[in-house]
Amino acid sequence: MNQTTNKTKKKIENKNLKLKSNLPILSPPISKKKIKNPKKQNSYQQKIPQIKQPNNSKNGFERILEAQITEIMQFELLNETELIQLCEKAKEIFMKEKNVINIESPLTVVGDLHGQFDDLLQIFNEEGFLPDNKYLFLGDYIDRGSYSIETISLLIALKVRYPDRITILRGNHESKQTSRFYGFYDECQKKYGNINVWNLFTDLFDSFPLSAIINNKIFAIHGGLSPDISKIDQIQKIYRFIDIPFTGPLCDLVWSDPDQRTGFNENSRGAGFTFGPNITERFLKTNKLNLIVRAHQLFQRGYNITHSEKCITIFSAPNYCGSVFNLASIMKIELQLETEIVQFKENKGKNPKPRIKW
Repeated sequence: MNQTTNKTKKKIENKNLKLKSNLPILSPPISKKKIKNPKKQNSYQQKIPQIKQPNNSKNGFERILEAQITEIMQFELLNETELIQLCEKAKEIFMKEKNVINIESPLTVVGDLHGQFDDLLQIFNEEGFLPDNKYLFLGDYIDRGSYSIETISLLIALKVRYPDRITILRGNHESKQTSRFYGFYDECQKKYGNINVWNLFTDLFDSFPLSAIINNKIFAIHGGLSPDISKIDQIQKIYRFIDIPFTGPLCDLVWSDPDQRTGFNENSRGAGFTFGPNITERFLKTNKLNLIVRAHQLFQRGYNITHSEKCITIFSAPNYCGSVFNLASIMKIELQLETEIVQFKENKGKNPKPRIKW
């Protein structure tokens, strides 16, 4: 598919897939009003998502959460005590969630973020903030980028505040073994002077759910499929409350990648497998599903459609690591499973701290 094409329509199981290509997100307000001067695309001033005024029904804990969310979105770190309390509340919520979560559209699907906090705010600005909009995050919130703590702190705070409006799945980087070497460990030590926060979050990662099913038709996962998994029920039976092992179905679900070769094959990553079109077709047919949406892989245009349009990869970290110059994408899924991929460029703002009103 040509990256410069403005709109391309494709069919996925009789559903329309629309593509907005090369579309920079320029932080319009949540009201979805048109930008008055869209030609000024050199202005990348970041705006924090607009938030509704408080109402009398909010309790003290909700107000504390909103204050913390405000701080985080202004690039301010919560202290260790606040993070301990936040993670304890989040863990209570995650522990009650199944390995496979059933959710309903409409919602926005977000792929790898890798600590690119400006770009997470950019997504919220474009698609709308919670609770008005629902989100599904596919994993890899940390490592590589400079703002992993801010990224995961915001997502966790939003999960505690609006547990039914945001789904957070586990990626391969949400692991002690991986995040020890790819940036999150060092960032925690640098910003807090110790590794307590790293231990706090990596323990919380063990409780993240593994996958989701949207409207009983779309299977969402970070990585891909496993030779040990043919039915959804088998995923439900996995004991997930551990660090990600080097082998086995839990490893495969967060490490595997689609491939054009038939069957399961060795993965060059050294973990998980590659799975071919026949594997995708068999898994979808067995579980009466139409589509797999996953993350885990960088593509220059921010997404990839493969396996006869039955497997879509979404990558949401533009200009990955500040040097790849890739576009990023999100996927919007509407009520009737109409699906739209929206590409966007990196946000070039420099840690702005705008005012926020709850």
